[in-house]
Amino acid sequence: MTKDVIALTPTMPDVPTLLAGLYAGGPDLRVRTAADGAVVQLCTPDGNTLVSIETPILIHTPGEPARLLGTEATAPDTPVWWTEARATTAIPEAGQLASSFAGRLATVLGGTTWPPEAATTDVIPLTTDTTATPANTTPHPAIDVLTETTAVVLQDRPVIPMTSWLSDALRTAITSDRALHIVTPNTARLTLPTRNALGGHPHRWVVQDPHDGYYDGLSGAVLRWQNGTFAPTRTASGTTPVAPAFTNTTDTGERQLILALRTRHPADEQLILGRALETTWHHLTGTPPAGWSTAEPINLPWSTRQLTDLARRRAPQPTSLIAIGHPDRPALATIRIARTPAGVEEDITLTLGYAEHEPPPLEAIPSLAEALTTANHGLTSMLTSLRHAPRDLTIPPHITPPPPLPSPSAPTPSTTSAPPRPTPTLNLTPPNSAHLRPALHYPSATAPTTKPGPPSNASPNTCAREPDQTGHPLTTSDAVCLSRPNSPYIP
Repeated sequence: MTKDVIALTPTMPDVPTLLAGLYAGGPDLRVRTAADGAVVQLCTPDGNTLVSIETPILIHTPGEPARLLGTEATAPDTPVWWTEARATTAIPEAGQLASSFAGRLATVLGGTTWPPEAATTDVIPLTTDTTATPANTTPHPAIDVLTETTAVVLQDRPVIPMTSWLSDALRTAITSDRALHIVTPNTARLTLPTRNALGGHPHRWVVQDPHDGYYDGLSGAVLRWQNGTFAPTRTASGTTPVAPAFTNTTDTGERQLILALRTRHPADEQLILGRALETTWHHLTGTPPAGWSTAEPINLPWSTRQLTDLARRRAPQPTSLIAIGHPDRPALATIRIARTPAGVEEDITLTLGYAEHEPPPLEAIPSLAEALTTANHGLTSMLTSLRHAPRDLTIPPHITPPPPLPSPSAPTPSTTSAPPRPTPTLNLTPPNSAHLRPALHYPSATAPTTKPGPPSNASPNTCAREPDQTGHPLTTSDAVCLSRPNSPYIP
């Protein structure tokens, strides 16, 4: 298992400051690099890794330390330098070394540490007999346990972000044909990018509960360690039980508005990506995104030009990005940019959080659809939905409504109700796009969202959804909000 310690400083740690931190264990320890020089490791004389230190990151995005480390985390005003150290718990002194390393950086540069109690500048002598401890042979400093089928990462943070550490660990697991299992206490939550990364088999979020043991934080399935991996337990009848902790939830009234957009553009030198997302963000919040990055913490100021340049350099390989809003309005988007035979396509999912007494701007959806189709945004489809979920956009280890699945671009007849008709009041024909068909807007059937009730009798293709397992009906406000008929690119 590892322990994470973070130093937040107003200035970049220079070489003398880093050396002062690395001397927390005295002069007898060794230093080496990993991950092509992006990681510095403090090691025992016989090669065991004690602490791995990532290259410092400059964070320009307001509120990002508090989002990922908790509201109790104190940090210098942005921009702030984020220096992360990971200590192995196989050697008792390693955690103290990581704390002393971070504490020395914070003391010299006038910053803070997370967790706050980690702030120390003590010299930590190595007294453990490390010759009896096998050297760390995992292929990545973020991987704690490696078997033939599974790479296990143990985390004890309050929020588990998709950091560059974790992203590289996932890539390492996939390329070696292994599953990635992230093990956390039952108090941890996932960010949306981390949840998306673990959304498919065989990857798992493994939650350790003091009463229920291990269970899957996304499905609730009770798990046990067997044959080198976490696998669902089976009853005598062959079924998998659900952990009681997973179903123990309370409705807070908080909701999330989710918009899934797909755009397609000609591949030319004048192309600027991210404008559809920027328009959507500004339309719903009044401001553009605050920042973007390829991993969390999200550190770069929002710039459509810079993200376009990155995607162009990576082409023809796809590019995955994250965008974040301002702290007063929780909003986060994931973007996947891909070069296809049809041009350059963006798959965007924007999620916004609202408290019980904050009405989501559902009335703005039709005008947003019109804005996206009457400007040159290359929109091919947009799906809008509303669900019960935390305002802060984190994923708790208990049941929450899943993200909506894209539904067909045009509803089909149903035995229970007639399909909805496209709203005739929206004139959604893009200018200078004679080769495109007019866009159609399909408002969904609605159902009460404040009280539990029976399923809506609307056609499934209107995107009215069955009640979730807590009894709350989940309905979309303008599901299949926008689509181009007969387009092969509609999901």
